[in-house]
Amino acid sequence: MPADNSHLIVAAARRRAAATRRRATSALRRMDATGSLITFEAVAREAGVSRSWLYNQPDLRAEIERLRARHRPVPAARPVPDRQRASEASLLRRLEAATERNRQLEAENRELRQALALALGERRMADVCGIRAATSPAARASGPC
Repeated sequence: MPADNSHLIVAAARRRAAATRRRATSALRRMDATGSLITFEAVAREAGVSRSWLYNQPDLRAEIERLRARHRPVPAARPVPDRQRASEASLLRRLEAATERNRQLEAENRELRQALALALGERRMADVCGIRAATSPAARASGPC
């Protein structure tokens, strides 16, 4: 009967598993130290292991997820700190001021439209009557032609 050498195969498998774990851990530490983007794909490529193997290692998976969250790019617009945010009363006052400014601009636009309409009417009257536009209010009030 041949000798049972299975203990050699088991020992080799354990050494291979330990080497794989060391490669993954080293790659993760190296990527963290250099500030590289940490994803399962990147760690698997760096360590020379499969993504599925990484997903099946609870401690490595948790570490990758933790580092991935920590190294996430900061959004372009950072939220304003509470102490720098405008108060509700301040925002309300700004809204009231903007509303008042809109009212003023609407009134000014109305006046300008009326003045333009009057000027265009006078010009049209002058063109129809074949005379120069009257320059004085009294001459303008005298009526058509």
